[in-house]
Amino acid sequence: MGRWSRRVAELFVTRLGGPAGMRWLDIGCGTGALTAAVATRCRPRTVLGLDRSPEFVRAARAAAPGTARFAVADASELPLRDAAFDAVVSGLALNFLEPPGTAVAEAARVVRPGGCVAAYVWDYAEGMTLLRRFWDAATALDPAAAALDEGRRFALCRPGPLRALWTGAGLVDVTVAPIEVPTVFSGFEDLWEPFLSGQGPAPGYVATLTPGARELLRTRLAEALPVRPDGSVALAARAWAVRGARPAGAEGRRRE
Repeated sequence: MGRWSRRVAELFVTRLGGPAGMRWLDIGCGTGALTAAVATRCRPRTVLGLDRSPEFVRAARAAAPGTARFAVADASELPLRDAAFDAVVSGLALNFLEPPGTAVAEAARVVRPGGCVAAYVWDYAEGMTLLRRFWDAATALDPAAAALDEGRRFALCRPGPLRALWTGAGLVDVTVAPIEVPTVFSGFEDLWEPFLSGQGPAPGYVATLTPGARELLRTRLAEALPVRPDGSVALAARAWAVRGARPAGAEGRRRE
């Protein structure tokens, strides 16, 4: 989903808005798509991306604009002082942070009073057409595949749980809204090839299949997709974006 995640990051920061010269923090930055979007579109005073994976941090540092900085850190215990940032964001990472409530509480601690805490996650259950069609096809052939379906595994990635997570961290004026992008593939092979990479739950599942079972899945998925007269496949991807503010005058939990 990398080619689409960059577009979602751009739409997310455009909607957040805010004046130039803000101090931004991106937690769980991965390879830096959201950090780069902030650096290029928001005219920040500073933007810092943090991730617990040294490999991701190295990749982000190599690809991001020169104004962005990166460091290795755990989102559940940020090595940062209280109220150090004007905005704290996270893209497509919240459902992988353990525990997510602690990460959001830390985000609320390091943002200034009145500052914004915002994140977005894929709508695995209903809004990711490609993955929905894939897992529907896989479970029709192999019911055991349902245990790997992100729509079942990541119950957090829905409006209700996201809103509860933000309000539970003491944030106010909480809103949840969809971000939708078209995902158009030039043909079925363009869509199918990433499933052979072995990276991620769906490709990882494909890698476990025998050649015969893999071909059955390929055929079943191809039959379930809407194909245009020119052979292209037009689908859509939806993310849920949640945002809130640290109450004005709130005091953060001081780190020892």
